[in-house]
Amino acid sequence: MDRRPWTSPCGVARLASVLLGVAALLAADHGADGSRRFRTDFLQELPTPGTGPHFDTSVPGNVTGLVGKTAYLNCRVKNLGNRTVSWVRHRDIHLLTVGRYTYTSDQRFEAIHSPHTEDWTLRIRYPQKKDSGIYECQISTTPPIGHPVYLTVVEPITEILGGPDLFINKGSTINLTCMVLYAPEPPPAMLWSHNREVINFDSPRGGISLVTEKGPVTTSRLLIQKAISADTGLYTCDPSNANPASVRVHILNGEHPAAMHHGRGCTRRGPALRALAGVVVVLGLVSRV
Repeated sequence: MDRRPWTSPCGVARLASVLLGVAALLAADHGADGSRRFRTDFLQELPTPGTGPHFDTSVPGNVTGLVGKTAYLNCRVKNLGNRTVSWVRHRDIHLLTVGRYTYTSDQRFEAIHSPHTEDWTLRIRYPQKKDSGIYECQISTTPPIGHPVYLTVVEPITEILGGPDLFINKGSTINLTCMVLYAPEPPPAMLWSHNREVINFDSPRGGISLVTEKGPVTTSRLLIQKAISADTGLYTCDPSNANPASVRVHILNGEHPAAMHHGRGCTRRGPALRALAGVVVVLGLVSRV
């Protein structure tokens, strides 16, 4: 049996109706002053439905973290009162934090909360891609209420525009642009190599320059003027904090790229052509029957 019938919304409404009836009786017995005093001293102390603990849903619920860079998952709770806030990982229903205390043996996770604030933060040091998933911020009501935060951990990506093959006319400028995305910080160094040998910008060949712009997306542009046949080969861009990327450059001396592709593909089509020739022979024999 429910011993607290007035705690439900319907119960509060019924209680308010009863009290208003009492106010009317008091007003009849004591006039307007009695009714005004009743409203001031009693009715204003009644709890207003919907003012219990709840989440501020304006806080972003999707967080993108970078591999190796500390990630912060924030939860803002209004009217917490004497309740506590916990963080739970959905993947394995693992309790990570309760209040300002960390309950997991994984020391990468930590609860952060400043007194007298509404923000309860889960800090994840050195996140990996496997840490991606749903984390739920919970309030210890009965039953508990939760708010999910989706964490996506991405790793740095290195790519060279136009790859994996580039065809350059002899005498033209080779322009290779390497981009590094999702790095925890701009790469301290960007090395370029040609056929696995680091490019020497002071070599007698000359005409080689490098322009690097660092930022959320770091770009490194390798320029080689007046391309010659010796410039053919594999070029690799190797950021110091991300995986390398490569592109193969072909220097054309009057050839057409499509013709080069066609030439490489002939050997693969040989068996198919022989099979087709066999079909033609068979069809010829059938036509003679």
